[in-house]
Amino acid sequence: MGIYEELEWRGLIKDVSSPDLREKLNAGGMKFYIGTDPTGDSLHIGHFSSFLISRRLKAAGHHPILLVGGGTGLIGDPKPDAERPMITYEEVAHNVECLRNQAESIFGFEVVNNYEWLKDIKTIDFLRDYGKFFNINYMLDKDIVKRRLDEGITYTEFSYMLLQALDFYYLHETRGVNMQVAGQDQWGNITAGMELIRKKTGDEAYCFTMPLLTKSDGTKFGKSNGKAIWLDPNKTSDYEMYQFFLNSEDDKVIDYLKFLTFLSKEEIEALELSNKEEPHLRKAHKTLAHEVITFLRGEEAYQSAVKISETLFSGKIRELTPQQLTSAIADMPSFEVSEDLPLVDALIQVGAASSKRDARELIKGSSISLNGEKETDVETILTIDRALAGNLFILRKGKKNYFVMKRV
Repeated sequence: MGIYEELEWRGLIKDVSSPDLREKLNAGGMKFYIGTDPTGDSLHIGHFSSFLISRRLKAAGHHPILLVGGGTGLIGDPKPDAERPMITYEEVAHNVECLRNQAESIFGFEVVNNYEWLKDIKTIDFLRDYGKFFNINYMLDKDIVKRRLDEGITYTEFSYMLLQALDFYYLHETRGVNMQVAGQDQWGNITAGMELIRKKTGDEAYCFTMPLLTKSDGTKFGKSNGKAIWLDPNKTSDYEMYQFFLNSEDDKVIDYLKFLTFLSKEEIEALELSNKEEPHLRKAHKTLAHEVITFLRGEEAYQSAVKISETLFSGKIRELTPQQLTSAIADMPSFEVSEDLPLVDALIQVGAASSKRDARELIKGSSISLNGEKETDVETILTIDRALAGNLFILRKGKKNYFVMKRV
């Protein structure tokens, strides 16, 4: 099948600007761009799911450009419910450099920064050369603007559409870009750019959007316990990323495989069958984790994450290196203790037990592990000589509930 049909099968096409886009995508040879604003100093899994399409289109014979919006990031894309907080020029510049390095390293494509062409445009020129091509009624009809009209939208936010349209026009004129790809929430902005190109040059440009990757409840994909899953290993460890994918929802894991991997239709369909007939093996989840982590960080990072997971499960925690131990406890609830503490009291303090009686029953029933070993003595004291790495006590209740106590 052609690239258009593959993208359709993967669920990666939401809106298209023209019926003949199918033919053009399948033919190859288009220059396109996809972008993001530098609201943070790292891309996250949500960005990855969008930017990965650049690799798919490149393999089909198209030429990608990745844009980091150092100019538009100073303005802020309108959110559906509230205005984004302004960030300083210094923060934006720092974030741009971080995202540029990350995008070049992961995807290997040209990265541009729209601050370079937006910074020198004078207000009068902006209004004469671009503002006159936009009808206010046309702008008010865009979905993101309509949703903000009741509570109000600032002129700054309202102008964002023009700046993104200007990006498309500029890249069309200077780089020969004739297509933009974006998430479905950007449809209004990218069609505005397409219209600006048509009105100023008479040329036809194209665009299409991808559905946003979400969880079953409709919330954004890429967050675990309220924390984003970052591509930067210093912000999200290999083990945290591994656990995130391993714990993906059963009814969404196949969608994630389609969005986030290059596995073939046959391979994914085989995993879908396994997910239905032998869900306890979690083949789809493990494959998802392997494909994404090895793409982003390499096989060694994946194997390290697997070792940490298996070691925690087996109880052989003392076999972990200091770095692996740090990764293992990063996402566990953490508590501090300044003196020797009875295990019974520790279980209450971390919330593993509701009372001393409950704690004693858990211990006697072999439901509690201390630093990887079953603990059945209700008189156990957490003394410094029993600590891992000099000051850590890892408590486990049952199979999956971990807690960390740090001696300070």
